[in-house]
Amino acid sequence: MDETLRAVEHELTALLRRGRALSWEIAREVHPNLEPNAYGLLLWLRRSGQIRLTDLAVKLGIGKGTLSRQIGGLEALGLVRRDPDPSDRRAAQLSLTEEGTRRFDAARAARLGQIRRSLEDWPKEDVAAFARLMHRFNETF
Repeated sequence: MDETLRAVEHELTALLRRGRALSWEIAREVHPNLEPNAYGLLLWLRRSGQIRLTDLAVKLGIGKGTLSRQIGGLEALGLVRRDPDPSDRRAAQLSLTEEGTRRFDAARAARLGQIRRSLEDWPKEDVAAFARLMHRFNETF
C-alpha cells in the first residue's frame, strides 16, 4: 500500500504542477492581468450564476476578507459584478459580467479542447471512471 500511495502522490504532484502552468495560460486567455488562481473563482461564479460572497467563501474554504479582495480585482477588470442581495441589503450577490462570461467561456472552450485531445484515445468508460474517481477524491481530500 505504501508504494501505491507514493505512486498516487507522484502523479498528483505532476498533475498539480501541470495544472499551475495551465492556470497561467488560461488566466491570460481570460484577461492579460488576471491572476492564475482567479480562474477557479470565475468557474464557481459561472456555475452558480449568482452567489453570495459569504456562501462562495464557504464553498472555497477561504476567508470572506480574502475573497472580497480577490473579487475586487475581478471587478476592476470588468469580469465580475457585486450587486446587493435583495433578501439582505448588507450582503452582496456576485456574478460574472457579460464580458466576464464571454471571456471565461472562450478560455474554457480552449481548456476543454485540451482535455478532450488528451483523453480522446481513452475508452468512454475510463473517462467516466476517471471523472467519478477524481470527484470522489476531491470530496474526501
